[in-house]
Amino acid sequence: MDRSTLLRLTLPLTVLAVAACHSASEQVPGDAANRRPFDGIAADETVHFLGTEPFWGGHVQADSLTYTTPENATGETVTASRFAGRGGMSFSGRLAAGDFTLAVSPGACTDGMSDARYPFIATMQIGSETRKGCAWTERQPRTAR
Repeated sequence: MDRSTLLRLTLPLTVLAVAACHSASEQVPGDAANRRPFDGIAADETVHFLGTEPFWGGHVQADSLTYTTPENATGETVTASRFAGRGGMSFSGRLAAGDFTLAVSPGACTDGMSDARYPFIATMQIGSETRKGCAWTERQPRTAR
């Protein structure tokens, strides 16, 4: 198995595990035996995500992810695979910049630039670069402080 294939198979689980560490106590308090996949975001919900330093964002809807940056405000839209783990979920695929995994896990999050609060932590791995940010859905929206 070549390095690229191995990375594509293991990266989604690795990023999801790292993201889940941020808020594991909020997901299944005191229940280490709980092995159910995360169901906090329904398959028909659109997940919006954003981050700063550098600025990035986008959304995932069904099996499609749109990734935006200030240099590409329209964004790049690609096919994304969804995976529900124990402490959150991930979306993975390939952008022009490389393979990506977006991990979304429950936890209080702020973008550091506004008074908004978000219900999810977002961690995006693109190639060897990791970006941290926040996420929300219409059913679980961002709110003002």
